[in-house]
Amino acid sequence: MTVASQVKQCKFTLQGIEQGLLGLSTVAQEVEARKILNEARDILTEVIKDLDKRLDQLEMEEPQYKGL
Repeated sequence: MTVASQVKQCKFTLQGIEQGLLGLSTVAQEVEARKILNEARDILTEVIKDLDKRLDQLEMEEPQYKGL
């Protein structure tokens, strides 16, 4: 498995977790719990954006990784 495919797999896993946090925050009854879940989701969103940037770099440096 290439580095690019591992990064993409990690990104997809994190996106699933991000959706789980979103779902939990919508059903959480306590305001503080919703706040914490939303903060965690926001942090995770930033991590996913950083992974996207890294994927772009990988694809520029190693064109054979593009689209994998």
